[in-house]
Amino acid sequence: SGIVIFLNHTTYSTGSYPISVAVVDVNSDNKPDIIVANAYSNTVGVLLNTGRGTFLTQTTYAIGSYPYSVTVVDVNNDNKPDIIVANRN
Repeated sequence: SGIVIFLNHTTYSTGSYPISVAVVDVNSDNKPDIIVANAYSNTVGVLLNTGRGTFLTQTTYAIGSYPYSVTVVDVNNDNKPDIIVANRN
């Protein structure tokens, strides 16, 4: 019928100025997690999926000045996702 229905949104706290997001299972539980580059906090945040339609509070990692882009891929062939961050400066 062409009708699209969206459920209520949920807001999750991140660091200052979240600028880039990746969604991928980072802890091998078959649930997509959220990875966010927090540019003004100089951190990357990881929000793990609970499997109940919510995410845990982010765990942050200091990664240098002004993270601008984030992606997740297995770069060392260990069958585990690696978080790759590009910093602006």
